[in-house]
Amino acid sequence: MNKKIRNRAFAGAALALAVSAVLTACGGGDGASSGTKAAKATPGATPADVKDPLVATFDGGLYVLDGESLKLARTIELPGFNRVNPAGDDDHVIVSTDAGFRVLNAAEQTFTDITYEGAKPGHVVRHAGRTALFTDGTGQVNVFDPADLAGGEKPEGRTYTSAEAHHGVAIELSNGELLSTLGTEEKRTGALVLDKNNKEIARNEDCPGVHGEAAAKGEAVAVGCEDGILIYKDGKFTKVDAPDDYGRIGNQAGSDTSPVLLGDYKTDPDAELERPTRISLIDTETAKLRLVDLGTSYSFRSLGRGPHGEALVLGTNGTLHVIDPETGKVEKKIPVVDKWQEPLDWQQARPTLFVRDHTAYVSEPGKRKLHAVDIETGEKLASVTLPKSTNELSGVVAGH
Repeated sequence: MNKKIRNRAFAGAALALAVSAVLTACGGGDGASSGTKAAKATPGATPADVKDPLVATFDGGLYVLDGESLKLARTIELPGFNRVNPAGDDDHVIVSTDAGFRVLNAAEQTFTDITYEGAKPGHVVRHAGRTALFTDGTGQVNVFDPADLAGGEKPEGRTYTSAEAHHGVAIELSNGELLSTLGTEEKRTGALVLDKNNKEIARNEDCPGVHGEAAAKGEAVAVGCEDGILIYKDGKFTKVDAPDDYGRIGNQAGSDTSPVLLGDYKTDPDAELERPTRISLIDTETAKLRLVDLGTSYSFRSLGRGPHGEALVLGTNGTLHVIDPETGKVEKKIPVVDKWQEPLDWQQARPTLFVRDHTAYVSEPGKRKLHAVDIETGEKLASVTLPKSTNELSGVVAGH
């Protein structure tokens, strides 16, 4: 039964652009991490390589799991709150710690010597065979080819430093243009675009509270605003206004097989924690925005895209919603976990969705479980119970 995961892993390039928005987005915090002590693996002989590894964080470390069986292969001690994202190749993931980004060889279950130092490491974005790291505490952007991680040394890459440090995000396009957000620690306003030589060629500051990113078919790149979404395509910006004065789209998920982006949607600027039931679907070709009410709330770790561009949302009712992005119709509801409620603190654990090809991986912290589900059939392929409850969930994703 579990062979389905292995056989399908990395079968298409579409997902490489689809998963980065949901797994790099944060819930409104600064993206800061903590944990000053060095990582330490559990004692034992040098482990065998893990096939298509997954990596889950827990309070005090990382679990590395086999992507087929979900068997726990290695426990790595790493104190503090840490975040994890795909690096963009078959072997590595990026781990955000309080000191900066560290590169973990997940296949070999060991940290490399590659680090990108800086306070408050934030978003990790993969696109067009390049990976961009944004360090919130410095405003520095580092871009590299993830294939160059294989040598174990820091890749030669591109750097850019924002005018002021802020909680931001950057993405490099296939033509070498770099889109990066604008803002300060107090206020974020929009985005600019640089050419290959880091010369500014476009700018738009009509995007209050800019947050998150996603790329759609045709290389339309979007960042979220508190009043809609800002799209950059073919050398120019287009603003898509929300139907409400305050309509925040802070987290997005895209697919290179669909021109429609999936976003969250919040309308209460004064809420301690808004638990929205509507999601947004933004057509980057027509600049139209559609709202769909799912009848259940979700969190910023609930969004993903399927191998055919399906919009995926994990609801607090425990169900994975499979949505046609063109029509907004919920085509399938797959029960995966028990009902849950999003915690007030964005750093606290909650069920998390990670998608790789045809498989949706869903964590269930309340039961210390992790599940693998076939998106098309709804079949639960595998489940595992872990020693501790997990928080973030990610893995290797190649195939740009």
